[in-house]
Amino acid sequence: MDRDAILAKVINVTSESLDVDASELNEHTDFKQLGADSFDLLELVTAFEDEFGLTMDDDELAKIVTISDAVDAIQQAQ
Repeated sequence: MDRDAILAKVINVTSESLDVDASELNEHTDFKQLGADSFDLLELVTAFEDEFGLTMDDDELAKIVTISDAVDAIQQAQ
């Protein structure tokens, strides 16, 4: 799956999980600026893993701050 397709799915999952309009999200969006706390981030990562059918490395999880970081982590896990 290419980066653009992953980005679109990450934006969709983020929008649904955090109840934010998808049109307000882009790859530079910071999860904390959306009001996500560490529990929300854990739920998001779980949703990403379910959506993409993969498991992300724990070291990568700590680096996820923006939507772009999530896309990078998903690409690494594929």
